[in-house]
Amino acid sequence: MEKNSGKTLGLLGAVSRISIFTGMSRILGFVRDILLASVLGIGPVSDAFFVAFKLPNLFRRISAEGAMTSAFIPNYTRIKQRQGIGAAQKLASEMQVILVWGLVAIVVVFELFMPYVIIGLAPGFAGGDAGRFAGAIFMARLTMPYLPMISLLALWIAIGNVFGRFSLGSAMPMLMNGVMIGAALAVWLLSPEFDQGALGYKRANFIAAAVALGGVLKLLVIGVSLRRLGYLPHVQFYPRLSPEGRQLWRRFWPAALGSAGMQLNLLVDTILASILAVGAISQLYYADRVAQLPLGVVGIALAVALLPKLSQLEQAPKLDVGAVRHVLRRAVLLGMLAALPALVGIVVIAEDIIRGLFAYGAFDKNMVAPTAHVLIAYGLGVPAFILVKIFQPAFYAAGDTITPLRVTILSVLCNIILSILLMQILGAAGLALATSLSLWGSAVIFMFLLVHRRRFDVFVVVPLLKILLASCVMGLALLAVRFGLAGLVPWQILLVLMVVSGAVYVPLIFLFGVWHEVSS
Repeated sequence: MEKNSGKTLGLLGAVSRISIFTGMSRILGFVRDILLASVLGIGPVSDAFFVAFKLPNLFRRISAEGAMTSAFIPNYTRIKQRQGIGAAQKLASEMQVILVWGLVAIVVVFELFMPYVIIGLAPGFAGGDAGRFAGAIFMARLTMPYLPMISLLALWIAIGNVFGRFSLGSAMPMLMNGVMIGAALAVWLLSPEFDQGALGYKRANFIAAAVALGGVLKLLVIGVSLRRLGYLPHVQFYPRLSPEGRQLWRRFWPAALGSAGMQLNLLVDTILASILAVGAISQLYYADRVAQLPLGVVGIALAVALLPKLSQLEQAPKLDVGAVRHVLRRAVLLGMLAALPALVGIVVIAEDIIRGLFAYGAFDKNMVAPTAHVLIAYGLGVPAFILVKIFQPAFYAAGDTITPLRVTILSVLCNIILSILLMQILGAAGLALATSLSLWGSAVIFMFLLVHRRRFDVFVVVPLLKILLASCVMGLALLAVRFGLAGLVPWQILLVLMVVSGAVYVPLIFLFGVWHEVSS
């Protein structure tokens, strides 16, 4: 079990544990996406599938994961510390029954009115290819039952995180990726011929059905694990709200919306991309999947590990502001150790990344360059996304759910305005760039507010400049090596560039003394 302290070693240990499982999941995720690119390609079939796949994930991240970690964990931690584990588990049981019944009702409504939901999510589908519109509706109906299962799972994962069982939740995406990989392989073996017509949609339908199956398996695995640990909430069939439960739900909705900034911005991208050329939605998906590697392995891992630790500090009888600053400073350094080299690497070798990962099978080779441009635009926002993931828990741990909500509203409004302007010039890349710029705005606002509240130390800029310098040296090395790899196939080029980036960057981090500052 993790130590319940704000010490740096505890934070690094938690982040390392989460990052290992998340990294393994991301590797499986890339295998999944490579197979999806090969069997679905870039076109109307893939656009329809990714819109359908986005729908339950969007609601999961807004209503479950974001709010669950942001509103539930601080309240659960406070009650556990002051009233005992029994009272905390009672709160969890109340949350569980209301969450399940509410989301089941949402699924029923969405299943009945799915054509209108798809029009709202991808309005360009309604006036274009009829097959793409019908395919998105059918696949969305297949994937939508995933929502209540994964939302219940998010609650159980949050409970495990409070007790330091971070590996429970961070290992779960591996199971889903394994199920989808199996479905994609089955499609490829049973139906090796590909087209963008009826056969293509049948292949996509099979993979969409596997999403719900993955949700069932994840729920069973973590439910059994949590039950063995003695942390599984008791089953209730009728909602009963205690005073603590009512307080939690008052904070739940602001926390849900406040945590949804990135997801709402990506939703804006999808809506606007649906009116661009066919394939724009798929370009955004594949580029986002690459950008999600540092975001998931480090950014989300930091957010998951930070909230319980900051909650323990903020909810303690005697608040130690210095300890909060200490944790946040180390978290920022750790996050930028991954974010800044990721930014530089994406800008320098974006086409090599897309070509080496996805340009196989049904993936149109002419789409490599446009997808790489989208990747660069998303890559510019990687540091900002990680900073937002680090800063938001500081507000939630203190019981402040309103400030992140206000910043999120401002971010989404800026993203909408910038997206409409930039998409006319840069197409899908303009949508991605607008998302990155709006995230930078959110990160800067959060930072200034935390400095004002004495929770953050601006002198962290000195080691950050060292990290940036090491990243730029790495970028120059990649440019130099790239010219000598013309004779290799794409995946070999990408592999060599990845090895070179690590061989240059890691020694510089130790040479500049940055790692000592993170781990001391």
